[in-house]
Formats: sequence, C-alpha cells, structure tokens
Amino acid sequence: MENLRDIKKRISSVTSTKQITRTMEMVSTAKIRRALERAEEAGPYKEAITRMLDNVAGAGSESSEPLLSHHAETKGVLFIVVASDRGLAGGFNIMLERDAENEMGTLSAHGGTPMLVTCGKKPTEYFRYRGFEPVLTFEGTSSEPTMDQADQIASYAMDGYRNGTIDRVVMWYQHARNRVEQDMTIEQILPVSAETLSMPNAPRTHEATTAVHGTSSPTFDFDPSASQVLGYLMPAYIRTVIYHALLDSAAAEHGARRRAMQSATDNATEVITSLTRTYNRIRQGSITTEINEIVGGAAALEDM
Repeated sequence: MENLRDIKKRISSVTSTKQITRTMEMVSTAKIRRALERAEEAGPYKEAITRMLDNVAGAGSESSEPLLSHHAETKGVLFIVVASDRGLAGGFNIMLERDAENEMGTLSAHGGTPMLVTCGKKPTEYFRYRGFEPVLTFEGTSSEPTMDQADQIASYAMDGYRNGTIDRVVMWYQHARNRVEQDMTIEQILPVSAETLSMPNAPRTHEATTAVHGTSSPTFDFDPSASQVLGYLMPAYIRTVIYHALLDSAAAEHGARRRAMQSATDNATEVITSLTRTYNRIRQGSITTEINEIVGGAAALEDM
C-alpha cells in the first residue's frame, strides 16, 4: 500500500499537469475564434471564383486549358497532407496520416507513383519515419498559414500536371465544422471535377450548363478570349482552394486541441479527486490505528 507521502506527491504532480492542460485549453479557445473567422472570410471568395470558373468554362473554352483536362492514365498522384506542427490534439493528425498512407500504399501496389507534400511538422516526421520523403514540406505555419505557402503548393501541382508527371492532386485536411467538431476531408484539386463546378461531363456547353442549373444562364462576351481568361483564372482558383483548406485546417487544429485539453483537464480532476479520497482514507486509518495503540497501551498500564 502506498504511503501518504507518495500519494501527496502524485496529487501535486497531477495538479501541475492540470494547470498546464487548462492553460492550453484557454489558449486554444482564444485562438479558435479568430481562426474560424479567417476561414469564413475566405469562403465567399472561394465560392465567387468557383462561379467565375463555371461561367468561363461554360463558354466551351476549357478544351485548351490543360488543368481542366483528364489524363488518360492516373500514374502520378500528388498527396497534400495538411496537419499540425504540434501534438496534444487528440486524433487530429494520426487520422489524416494513416488514411493518406493507406492510399499511397494502394497506389504503389498498383504501379503508381505517389508524391507527397506535407504541411506541418507532425506529418513530415510521420512519413519520413515510414520512408516517404516529401517533395515539399512546410513547418511552423500550421496555425497561421500564409498565401505564399499556398502559392508554392499550387505552383508545384500545376507545373507537374501540365508536364504530365502528375495526373491527380488530392488534399487531406480536417474541416472545422464548428468550434468543437472536425471532419476529415479529402478534396480533389486537379483535375477540376465537373461536380466541383456544378457542370456535366465534358464537353461543357452553354446549353448543358443551363440544363444543370435549371435556369437560363447569361451570355458573356470575353475580352481577351475565354481561353485566355481561363488561363488567368485557373491558377488563381487552385491557389484559393488550397489556401482556404489551410485556413480551415488551422481552425480545426485549435478546436481539436481545445477539446483534447478539456478532456485531459477533466481526467486530471477525476484523478485528483480519487487520490484525495485515498489519501484521506489511509490517513484516517493511520490515525485510528494510533488511537487504538494509545488506548491499548493505557489499558496495559492500568492492568500492571
């Protein structure tokens, strides 16, 4: 049985841990509001540029844009895994990492070539330990992503897709549904799917677009040509989609860490309560034993 001194040390240790987890919970709570606001502010711009791409592609000019074409075979796939730089966020990182690793393994087993971009220190360490060397890594910006980071990822993906070394680009990240809940999201970046643009399969025409939306679509005159406009619009669209995912992941990270630290704080409280009860029970037992010894000694003296 543990003595009182050992139990008291454990109570002190758990109390110190509780103070740390409580502080981390408060920090994440303060940060999550701003992170959600950033993601929500970027949402309308993403929707607007998607509608613009819909309109331009609906003019029938997408055939000249390589980023909208589907490759005959899917050999090279670029996996973009967005996680965090720090742990202590529950299953925030490991769920993404394991799912992406399984997909990469399946692709390799079928003769494909997986390529990897990691955003966050944790996924970089995870995949390097398992023998996957990322082509691009970003560390130190998981909670505050930048547009420059999105530009670098988008440029690498688009260059590879145009020259044929990359046939598909897929992004893994956690979507912040609200301040508490997160959903693992797998989003195809390239080629841009018909579902993304709310359009039927190619060739996409003005009449087909009108049929999908159920209303008459406006007719646009493009100057310069629709093909040139599409050439400017596609890179901006890809960068915007990636940047919005980075912002969304940052908000989800703070939410996951807040929930994990809240759970750790609650568990620490339960442990402290249990240890305190044990401490009091043992202390009461030792006091009772001492009293019995004193009474027994007094009775022995009286019998002498």
